[in-house]
Amino acid sequence: MRNLWFFIVKYYAFFLFLFLESISFSLIVKNNSYQNASVLNSANNVSGQMFLMVSNFKEYLSLKGTNDSLATENAKLLSDQQKSNLKTPSDSISYNDTTLKKQYIYYPARVINNSTNRRNNYLTLNRGSKHGVRKNMGVICGSGVVGIVNNVSENFCTVISILHKQTRLSGQLDSTKDIGSIVWDGISPQELTLLDVPSHILIKKGEKITTTGFSSIFPEGILIGVVRDFEMKEGDNFYSIRVRMTSRLQNIQYVYIVKNIYAEEQDNLESTLKYD
Repeated sequence: MRNLWFFIVKYYAFFLFLFLESISFSLIVKNNSYQNASVLNSANNVSGQMFLMVSNFKEYLSLKGTNDSLATENAKLLSDQQKSNLKTPSDSISYNDTTLKKQYIYYPARVINNSTNRRNNYLTLNRGSKHGVRKNMGVICGSGVVGIVNNVSENFCTVISILHKQTRLSGQLDSTKDIGSIVWDGISPQELTLLDVPSHILIKKGEKITTTGFSSIFPEGILIGVVRDFEMKEGDNFYSIRVRMTSRLQNIQYVYIVKNIYAEEQDNLESTLKYD
């Protein structure tokens, strides 16, 4: 306390100057409308910038909650769209009269682990059996197919990525609906190959490749990619079509798990079939 008093006494002239300067500034601002308006505008601008910084910081902290909310809303919209319904004839005679039943339900999930630089790539999602997830459910994102659920625990599941040597999907040309098999050659994480398309089919670069809906995993019409290039080796009767993926798995954060309500019924029925 003593040292503080000595400090004030030593520099009393400077503190007196500041005190008088403050009083003078206050009187000028109070008694002159122009200076008063200028100070208020400057103060409002500074405080506005500070409030904006605080607001932006709070908004950044709430991004996770916002993203989760948007993902849930998008999943609801996907479930409600028309192609998620099963069209069944309501009368054995009048086939134009159909009844729409829900076939596909979409669950939002967040990617908590992911790989794209290996020959066999996987993802881990924050959804498990207690959320209704089961093995062999399809996984998509807003821009296309991601993979298929492989293993499930109570709170998590692993997904075989479309970038995996064992992944083989049924794909079709969007214009002609001719089908083939989608595989990954293990080279580029942005390119797939569509095989088994007959040589007489007209193929166009840039054409969309979508899912066929033949399996119980994905509904029809989910985007896989677009035709980048195609070739047919001499003596072969089928094209090898290079497909540029529309989904970028390298930086994917949110996905949707696809539940086919009738998957078990379809799989059980097809398991009784015997092929030569």
